[in-house]
Amino acid sequence: MALIRNISDTALLAAVYRARESERSDPLFRDPFARRLAGERGEQIARSLAFSEKNAWAWFTRTYLFDQLINQQIAAGCDVVVNLAAGLDARPYRLPLPASLKWIDVDLPEITDYKEELLKDEQPRCELERVRLDLADVPARQALFSRLGTAARQALVISEGLIVYLTSEDVGALAEDLSRQTSFKYWLLDLTSPGLLKMMQKKMGQPLAQASAPLIFGPSEGPDFFKAHGWQPLEVRSMFHTAGGLKRLPLLFSFFYRLQKSEKFQANRPWGGTCLLENVSSPNN
Repeated sequence: MALIRNISDTALLAAVYRARESERSDPLFRDPFARRLAGERGEQIARSLAFSEKNAWAWFTRTYLFDQLINQQIAAGCDVVVNLAAGLDARPYRLPLPASLKWIDVDLPEITDYKEELLKDEQPRCELERVRLDLADVPARQALFSRLGTAARQALVISEGLIVYLTSEDVGALAEDLSRQTSFKYWLLDLTSPGLLKMMQKKMGQPLAQASAPLIFGPSEGPDFFKAHGWQPLEVRSMFHTAGGLKRLPLLFSFFYRLQKSEKFQANRPWGGTCLLENVSSPNN
């Protein structure tokens, strides 16, 4: 039987790398729930993907960057966080969040039930709502976004590890559904270049495709892809250069880091990064 059964199992993989980073003596972040959430299957999945293991630095760097940018937006006045494809993210339990913050996790029922059961005895640091929803159900997600948008003043949408599994058409449609809610001021996501996407497809794409979770989205326009769908890039961070600055790259990669100092998106190179987008449909823009 294949270790990766469906797209939700990729959440186990992400939890493994959060757990490993948290267990270091000098962690970039602490996630005391990650090991419990990952379980033994998570470790088995990680060990089965040699490319992922070799590039573990990208997993924990992504978490680090998302943590930094989420904290930044909350400090700037964000009152709602909408976490799309939340997976096994435990940020409502581990980040220093204000109690008044509303955090909404949105994901499929099975992975949501799994996380809820394992964290049932834990107390989130803010107001937490879990929504069981398939984001491919367009009318249902539009209704959810409308409800959440009406209740929010300045919302941050996050989608960590989601859009790489979607087609360009689906990403564009999702972006437009989100941008219609003027209170959804910002959107934080991770992005893959065509060069990196091709490498990932070759090195680890087969087991994901067999689990109906093929790697698809790596736009040649990079962050500018979202301009046509209601969003303006505000802050773009390269995971490679962030990891290099934190001295967390493997030795060979550190050599290339010293040679290549630009964080700028490069379509033909294996570039991966985090992007903070601003909703240009907002009346303030």
